Amino acid sequence: MATLKQIRQRIKTAKNIQQITKAMKLVAAARLKKATDRVLESRPYADKLKEFMGSLSQAGELPVHPLMEKRETINKAILVVVTSERGLAGGYNTSIIRKAADFIKAAGFEVELVTIGKKGHQFFSKRGYKIIHSITMPSAGASLENAIEATRVTRQAFESGEADAIFVCYSKFYSAIRQIPQLVQLLPIEAPVKDDADGMVPAEVSFEPNAEAVLNALLPRYFQTLVWQSLLEGTASEFGARMTAMTSATDNAGKMIQSLTLKANRERQAGITTQILEVVGGAEALKG
Repeated sequence: MATLKQIRQRIKTAKNIQQITKAMKLVAAARLKKATDRVLESRPYADKLKEFMGSLSQAGELPVHPLMEKRETINKAILVVVTSERGLAGGYNTSIIRKAADFIKAAGFEVELVTIGKKGHQFFSKRGYKIIHSITMPSAGASLENAIEATRVTRQAFESGEADAIFVCYSKFYSAIRQIPQLVQLLPIEAPVKDDADGMVPAEVSFEPNAEAVLNALLPRYFQTLVWQSLLEGTASEFGARMTAMTSATDNAGKMIQSLTLKANRERQAGITTQILEVVGGAEALKG
């Protein structure tokens, strides 16, 4: 049975934890607003670029480009895993790591990792997975430099033949309480196929100065955009998950404080009652 002093100490500890989780909730909420704005602003550009790639797929035979080179068999692939630098984000990191681990287990070919975020690196390095590159993100979220670095490492591995395919595992942001892990193939780039079941004749596409120059300018940017978009989605998902987790933790701390306060009051009242009974008993003894 906890004493009154121990209960009061637990109340003090719970209040300190509540202050910390409340502060973390406010910080995550502020960063979530900025991250959400960045995601919503970048999506139209990414969607338009995908639409443009779809229009190129109707242009007939395109010139050969290293980023579109499809290997007959995949012997080795690189998986980019986007997690957070810190914990206390609910199930955000766990769901991404589980998705990546399931993919590696069922892949049927060798998979090497490029980790973005400390949590993914810690998990896979402790379990013997081969990590060829690790990227640390700022606490405020992913930066464009992180995307450029990940693009450079994976593109170099693909073009040199060290990897036959590049995949990315990240969490797509829908709302503060809904983030869904995604696993997408980045390389080789496959232009989205448009549905021409309506019988429309594909429009004739002319390239200026030529198709090869257009692809050389477009495909690297398209690849980098896919990586950057996955980082933005992951950053918004992280802050959404952290804000939700800290809100729940703050509420639970409040309930614990309320319960412990009630328990402390009962213990105090029981102590007072005991003291009164002792005084009354002593007085009765003196009378006798």
